[in-house]
Amino acid sequence: MNNHSHPFRDYGHWIREKMNGRVQKIAVDAGFTCPNRDGKLSYGGCVFCDNRTFNPSYCHPQHSITQQINEGKEFFGRKYPDMKYLAYFQAFTNTYAPLDLLKKRYEEALECDDVVGIVIGTRPDCISAQILNYLEELSQHTFVIVEYGIESTNDHLLKWMNRGHNFECSKKAIEETAGRGIVTGGHVIIGLPGDDDGTLCRQAETLSSLPLHILKVHQLQVIKNTRLAQLYASQPFTLFTVDEYIETIGRYIQYLRPDMILERFVSQSPKDMLVAPHWGLKNHEFTDRLVNYLKKNGIYQGKALSAVSPTSVEEK
Repeated sequence: MNNHSHPFRDYGHWIREKMNGRVQKIAVDAGFTCPNRDGKLSYGGCVFCDNRTFNPSYCHPQHSITQQINEGKEFFGRKYPDMKYLAYFQAFTNTYAPLDLLKKRYEEALECDDVVGIVIGTRPDCISAQILNYLEELSQHTFVIVEYGIESTNDHLLKWMNRGHNFECSKKAIEETAGRGIVTGGHVIIGLPGDDDGTLCRQAETLSSLPLHILKVHQLQVIKNTRLAQLYASQPFTLFTVDEYIETIGRYIQYLRPDMILERFVSQSPKDMLVAPHWGLKNHEFTDRLVNYLKKNGIYQGKALSAVSPTSVEEK
C-alpha cells in the first residue's frame, strides 16, 4: 500500500525524508503576471482566480524577494528554529518573464540563509526549452520543483474556465520537464461543473500515465469578485459538501499511481473572500476526516489501477 501507515503517499513525509529534516515553503510574489491577464491571451484571467486567496500576509510584490523570505522565516521560525525553507514562487505565472529576470529572482531567493530549494508555480504554456535548460542545470545544484496548473484534463472545461491552453499543452510541458530530471508537480480542481465520478476517475488515470511526480488537488471554491462568482450568482451550480468531497476523493485516489506524491486535497480561502462552499474545517481537520474515511473503507491510492508505470523521484 503506502509507507507511514497512510492510505496515500503523503508529501509531508516525503519532503522530510528528501531534505533530511523539517522544511517549510515560504511563498514569494516576484511581481510577475499571466498571459491571460496582460492581454497576450486575455484580460480576464481564469474564471476562478484571485491570487489574494493564497498570498500570505508577508507576501508583497513591492518588497524584495529577500525581504519576503526573511519575513516568512520570522513568521515560521518561532515555532521551529532549525527549520529549512523552500522559496515558493506561487503568485501568478513564475516563468512568464525574460530568462535573465527569472534567474535574478530565483537566485536571489536561493542566496537567502536556510533556503535549500525553490518551487516554481507556472502555466504549461509559459515554459520553453531555454527556461528548461536553465532549470535542468539549476536542479543539479539545488532542489527544484516545477509545478504546473493543469486544472483539468477536459478541454471543454479548460475553455470554460478561460485557461487559454488545452490539456495537450499540459501533457507536453510535464513530459518535457520530467524528461530533464526535474521534479514535476501538477495541480487540478475537483468539482468543476460537468465533472462526475466517471470523468474524474478517467482524469486520475490520465494523470497517472504522465511522468508527474507530485499532485495537488482541491475542491472548487467560488471567490468574491471573480467571473466564477458572477456565473454562480446568475446560474448556481452544485458544490460539494464535505462528505461528498471526501467520498469523491476516495474514488479518485484509487486511480492514481501509488508512487505519485499527493501534496494536498483541500484549499481554504479567507472567509471574507469566499462565497461558497463554507465547510468550517481547517486543512488538518479535513485531512484527518479523509484518512479516517479511507482507512474505514479499505481505500488506498492506486487500488483500482490494473497496471502501474512508476515514475520515481527517489533518485532526485
